[in-house]
Amino acid sequence: MLELNEVCLKTDNAIDRHTLTMIANEGQVTCLTGATAQHRTQLLLAMLGLTPVATGYISIDGEPVTPASSHRMRRQMAYVPDGLPAHGEVIVYEPPTAQDVFRLKVNRQQHYSTELLSKELHAIAPQEQWDDRLRLLATAVLLQRHVLLVDNPPATAASYLCRQAEAGRVVIVSSSDETIVSMADSVIEV
Repeated sequence: MLELNEVCLKTDNAIDRHTLTMIANEGQVTCLTGATAQHRTQLLLAMLGLTPVATGYISIDGEPVTPASSHRMRRQMAYVPDGLPAHGEVIVYEPPTAQDVFRLKVNRQQHYSTELLSKELHAIAPQEQWDDRLRLLATAVLLQRHVLLVDNPPATAASYLCRQAEAGRVVIVSSSDETIVSMADSVIEV
């Protein structure tokens, strides 16, 4: 279970005045919708411990996600970004390959192969629909983390995300797409 209790985010030297309280349970897809895509992304990043929380708290299975614990807590989570902003040195976003993800020290113990990735991609969509976002989603699932956070998933991934929840994961998505919103077990207006 992932819980946000009266969470307000710190954003650009200001405090967001909107509070959010929610619980996302295993076996369910929770969809954050409303507000702006950027605000929803910041909420997902706060769940990862990467965006500061001004007030309230975030916890996983009752254990608070704090700056001190966030590195350890992220080992329970997989995050699929919508994309990276082109700030500073980043001119063009090149998503990491599955090999890049599994080379990270924290992921080295996970079993990975091109065959497993292909099988996972086939479970999401037909091959002609595969793109970098679906590859990232399949890679995140192959990490076998308890919590799956997906920022703006494509509509083609809706039933796949439901199956991930049915497998016992906490699945939290951020979307305004009607297909994604309608498949969610819980919809949270932010």
